Amino acid sequence: MTSPDTRVEPAAHRVRSVSVLADHPGAASAARRAARRALVEWGLARLVDDVELVVSELVGNVVQHAKGVPGERVAVLALRTSPEWLIVEVSDQDPTPPTLPAAQLPLSDSGRGLFIVRALADATWWAPREPGGKSVLCRFDLDARLPHSL
Repeated sequence: MTSPDTRVEPAAHRVRSVSVLADHPGAASAARRAARRALVEWGLARLVDDVELVVSELVGNVVQHAKGVPGERVAVLALRTSPEWLIVEVSDQDPTPPTLPAAQLPLSDSGRGLFIVRALADATWWAPREPGGKSVLCRFDLDARLPHSL
């Protein structure tokens, strides 16, 4: 006897975005809560642990590394789904490219968070933003993460 497929397919193009003040001590936890809420609503609860860790690392990088940016520093978390992927994007006003570590050990003191991000996501990249700043993006392949039926 086979068990029925109980997965919930995400809608073709769902989007959720939240902005957090990078200088606020609760910035990372607010971003994690927003990510968890969206994933549960979209039937992607199986990704919550990995995505929360990725969001923590990326928002934490904004908090730590964008201190030289004048004015109010904001981290913007955007989540997007398609039937094949979940894209996690964290944007900030700092145009300095992130240092994506090579997959080699031992790790230096910097780059550990992005090493974790690269290990959890199926792809990781960054892009400059206009009129300044950057986005770090991660792709989670949904088909590869489906629970196996018995």
